[in-house]
Amino acid sequence: MTFQWNKLQNGSDIRGIAISHGDEEANLSKEVAYAIGKAFVIWLRNKGYGNSKIKIGVGRDSRISGPDLLMAIACGLKSEGAEVIDCGLASTPAMFMGTIFKETDFAASVMITASHLPFNRNGFKFFTSDGGLEKEDITEILSIASKNFSNEPMDKAELSSFDLMSLYSNLFVDIIKRGVASENFNNPLDSMHIVVDAGNGAGGFFVEKVLKVLGADTKGSQFLEPDGMFPNHEPNPENDEAMRAIQEAVVKSKADLGIIFDTDVDRSAIVDSSGEIINRNKLIALMAAIVLAEHPSTTIVTDSVTSEGLTYFIEKILGGRHHRFKRGYKNVINEAIRLNESGEECYLAIETSGHGAMKENYFLDDGAYMAAKIIIKAALLRKEGRSILDLIKDMPLPVEEKEFRIKLLDDDFKAQGQAIIEEFKKHVSIVDGWLPAQKNFEGYRVSCTNIDEKGWFLLRLSLHDPVLPLNVESEVIGGVKNIAVKLCDFLKRFENIEYSSLSKYAKNNDNS
Repeated sequence: MTFQWNKLQNGSDIRGIAISHGDEEANLSKEVAYAIGKAFVIWLRNKGYGNSKIKIGVGRDSRISGPDLLMAIACGLKSEGAEVIDCGLASTPAMFMGTIFKETDFAASVMITASHLPFNRNGFKFFTSDGGLEKEDITEILSIASKNFSNEPMDKAELSSFDLMSLYSNLFVDIIKRGVASENFNNPLDSMHIVVDAGNGAGGFFVEKVLKVLGADTKGSQFLEPDGMFPNHEPNPENDEAMRAIQEAVVKSKADLGIIFDTDVDRSAIVDSSGEIINRNKLIALMAAIVLAEHPSTTIVTDSVTSEGLTYFIEKILGGRHHRFKRGYKNVINEAIRLNESGEECYLAIETSGHGAMKENYFLDDGAYMAAKIIIKAALLRKEGRSILDLIKDMPLPVEEKEFRIKLLDDDFKAQGQAIIEEFKKHVSIVDGWLPAQKNFEGYRVSCTNIDEKGWFLLRLSLHDPVLPLNVESEVIGGVKNIAVKLCDFLKRFENIEYSSLSKYAKNNDNS
């Protein structure tokens, strides 16, 4: 069978199966990585990076396939004349910063990661000093790779190495020192107890190279050791088990703050000293409060699944503007950049998944940078006898919220999903109390004004999977179920879909 290179594209990243496991057969081999390395250098030269030797940094997260893939892609890069610098265990944001730091002077960089996906997956993210590559760039690189693929064995390359993570960590040490501006300037966190959960990914550096250097007590921090099998929990700030783990660590340690990172540290979430979890809408609200205090009236760009309560909080309480856009961290970031270029000030782009990017930091989605901003604010509030929860206490929270996934079974699932959404738009117009959102950039968002529903829902097509995600929120008990019942009544007219989770919820009296 012909190798399907397009299957390796995941939006603006490359992702694949690096290790065969169960019924998953590997498609991201060393030979494929080698070809992708060659293709990246060719692509860089095609884009005007010149014919002289190009300096490229390569780093990886803790996945067990990382070292082999790093060597393979490095060999491919070198085969086209690039100078390759091995940055070893690194974070995705650090690899971008390697294109910014004068000490590294990378023309481009590659990060080997598959974020929070299972241990047998891996992939590549690519950067130049302009930021991460776009979807169309990845398509070009894979096309070039397909034309340069060979199964010939490759020799290991001699690589120069650089301690990028120490240089990157010093950035946060300096930011926090200046931000807290304590009398004890060099140890501004000496009265704070902060625990970190790195999920056995690449985030353990934040304890040793940042927090301890600044004088923080980090007892109770956990899963800092890199382990690509992820034995303790999925390294993912959206995962319930992962969030319970950091929550329990904070409570047990009686810490002032808890921070959890995903595998490659481009996402994070927070737990307050009381044990309250701050992720998704609450994390966006917290970052909005911090940013709007520094930049009054600025626009905050989020993804499409954020709540009505968040909009109220940003616009009515904080005095900013909430611009709800498409799902996908690159979509959110690019929209923020577009708004600034069009003359509308926007200092924060943030997705409910925990990807947060700030104008002051190259619009780089950096979980450690976001954590540093929150630590600074927490330290300043501590001096006033307040906590970060005080910043978001006025945000209205839904009584109920739920996400369902409607599976699409047609071969052309995108066409199937779009057809269902188009039919649904017509259906909404005849349902009493259902009103389409005035501004909507993705799927179909509906406000439910009936007294027994009082909420909203969003039906959209997944960016990559054969699924229609359905997010529902309500301000009344039983509201989500009442909305679900009507949605099931609509969906039963379609063939080749599976929505058992929604139908079970609609039939269940206790909504469990």
